[in-house]
Amino acid sequence: MSDAIKHECGIAVIRLKKPLQFYKDKYGTAFYGVNKMYLMMEKQHNRGQDGAGFASIKLDVAPGERYISRQRSTAQQPIQDIFAEINNRINTIMTSNPDKKDDVAWQKSNVPYIGELLLGHVRYGTFGKNSVESVHPFLRQNNWMHRNLIVAGNFNMTNVSQLFEKLISLGQHPKERADTITVMEKIGHFLDDEVSKLYKKLKKEGFNKQQASPKIAQRLKVGKILKRASKDWDGGYAMAGLLGHGDAFVLRDPAGIRPAYYYEDDEVAVVASERPVIQTAFNVPFDEVKELDPGAAVIVKKSGELSIEQILTPLARKACSFERIYFSRGSDAEIYKERKMLGRLLMPEVLKSIDYDTKNSVFSFIPNTAETSFYGMVEAAQDELNRQKGEEILANKDNLDPSSIERILSRRLRTEKIAIKDAKLRTFITEDSSRDDLVAHVYDITYGVIKPEDKLVIIDDSIVRGTTLKKSIIKMMARLNPAKIIVVSSAPQIRYPDCYGIDMAKLEDFIAFRAAIELLKDHGKDGLIDEVYNKCKAQEAFEDKDVINYVKEIYAPFTQKEVSKKIAELLTDPSIKTEVEIIYQTVENLHQACPKNLGDWYFTGDYPTDGGHRVVNKAFINFVEGNNARAY
Repeated sequence: MSDAIKHECGIAVIRLKKPLQFYKDKYGTAFYGVNKMYLMMEKQHNRGQDGAGFASIKLDVAPGERYISRQRSTAQQPIQDIFAEINNRINTIMTSNPDKKDDVAWQKSNVPYIGELLLGHVRYGTFGKNSVESVHPFLRQNNWMHRNLIVAGNFNMTNVSQLFEKLISLGQHPKERADTITVMEKIGHFLDDEVSKLYKKLKKEGFNKQQASPKIAQRLKVGKILKRASKDWDGGYAMAGLLGHGDAFVLRDPAGIRPAYYYEDDEVAVVASERPVIQTAFNVPFDEVKELDPGAAVIVKKSGELSIEQILTPLARKACSFERIYFSRGSDAEIYKERKMLGRLLMPEVLKSIDYDTKNSVFSFIPNTAETSFYGMVEAAQDELNRQKGEEILANKDNLDPSSIERILSRRLRTEKIAIKDAKLRTFITEDSSRDDLVAHVYDITYGVIKPEDKLVIIDDSIVRGTTLKKSIIKMMARLNPAKIIVVSSAPQIRYPDCYGIDMAKLEDFIAFRAAIELLKDHGKDGLIDEVYNKCKAQEAFEDKDVINYVKEIYAPFTQKEVSKKIAELLTDPSIKTEVEIIYQTVENLHQACPKNLGDWYFTGDYPTDGGHRVVNKAFINFVEGNNARAY
C-alpha cells in the first residue's frame, strides 16, 4: 500500500490444557506457552507495531502467590522488547537456582509468566495516546480471584459516549473515556454482579466463603455475563478476556466485522485474529482452524472445556473486506487466492486502457502488499496474450513456417520490478518544499527497461489519500518517459470513513471525496454541498437507527470513471507531461473475489451498524465546518 494507514490490532489467546509437566516432558520446556505466544504475536506483527502486551494466569496457585503477570511495551520493536524482559526475568531466576531447572512445580510457584492461560496483543495506535498505559491487555484487579479481569481487543466502538453514560448510570466513576476502559468496566460490572449472585446462592446452600470460591469458578456462566455486557455495543470487535480463576473468552461482533479464528486439540485451545498464525505456530492444516461466527464467543472454562456460544443475534455478515485486500497476511490460502482474483478481475479495464497492446506494455506493482494481486493481473494478461497468439496463428495458418510459428510463440508478457521501496528517509528538514523532495524519493525506480512507446501499468492494493502517489510514485515513474502511466487499484474508491478500527476517519483525507467535491464545483453543482450539510445537521439529534447517509448524494451525479478521471488529474503534478490514468476495482468485482468478506462501507457508505451512519453524518459536518476532529 503506497498510503500507509494504521488499522486494527491483533489478539492471541492460548490455554494449555495439560499440566505444565506434560509440556516439559514432551517439548523439553515448561515455558512452552510463552514460546508459542511469542511466535503467535510475531506472526501478527503486521497488525500492530505501536505497542504490544502480554498477560498470563497461573491456575490453582496457593493463596499469597502471584498468579497474574503482565508485560507491555511501546518500544520501537515492542514484541521483542516484551519477550526480552520476560526472558531476562526468567533467566535471572533460573540462573540463581540452577538446581530447579527440571523442577516444574517450583518454577510455577516462583517464576512469572509461566501460566497455563496466556493473552497477547499487538496494537496500532489509530488515534489518541500511545503511552504504555494505553497498551492492551488492561487489568481490572480485585482480591476475589473470580473478579480479576484482563481484557484485550481488536475493536473500535462507535458509541463510546453512550456506553460511558450508561456506566455512570450504574453508579460507576470510570477513570477514562477510552473505549477499552469502558468495555472492560462494563464486563467487570456484570462479572461482579454474577459472582455476588452465585455467592449468595451458595451461601444458602450451606457453603462458607472459602468453600464457595471453587464452586463459583465451576458455575460462573461467562456467556451470560457477555450477553449482558455487550447488549449496547455498536462497533466491530474481537474482544478477548481472561478471568482470574482461569476462564477465558473471545467474543466477535454480530456483523463479523473483525476476524477471529480458533483451534483446539487435547493439548491446547487457541484463538487468533488470523488463521495462518495458528497454522504456523501449531503446525495444523487449514481446515482444522475454524472461523468464529459473528455474534458468537469462544469460551474456555477453567476445566479446559471449550464451547462456542451464540451471545448476540447475528446481523447481515459484513466481514471487513480490507482484511482480504491488505491487512491480513497473504499467506492464508483463501486470502492469497482472493488477492490474485482481485488482480485478474481488473484486467479487462486495463486491456482497454492499453488498447490490447501487450507488446508495448510493461506490468509492475508497488511493493510490497500489491505483489499478490499483481500475479493475478499478470495471469489474466498472459491469457490475453495467448488469445492473441491463437488468433494470429489461425489467421495465417496457410502461410506458417517454423520460423513464423516460433516468432509468434516467443512473444512474452513484459513484467518488471519498476518501483523499489527504500528504507524510511528521516526528515530533518522543516521547509515544506524540501520535505516534499525527500518524500518523492521514498520509492526508487529501475532505469533502462521502459521505452518511449511503452505503456506502464503499475498496481497498488488501494489508494486512500493519494499523497505518496502524487509526491513520489507518479513523479518517479514519469522520469522513465513512458507513453502512458496506468495506476491500477485492486480496491474500489475509498469514499467514506471507517469507524471500526481502521485509521480512515476524515472525509477530506480521501482523494475520491476531494475529487467528487471538485467535480461538483466544475459542473456548477457545489450547492449540493450545502444541501447535504443541512440534511446532516438536521439529523444530529436523531437516534442512530434513524440516521440516513446523505453523503452518498455527493457522489451520485458522477460515474466511477468520472471520479477516477478527476482523481488522476488531482494526483498528476502539472510538471508531468505523460498521460496518467487511474483504474479502480468495482465493488461488484470485489464481492466476486472476496465472497466471504462483504463489508464494503468505506466504498459504498452502507454501514453494518447504526453507529456508522452517525459517524459519516458527523464526518461531513466536520468537513463543511472546517473542524479537523474525528467523527467518533
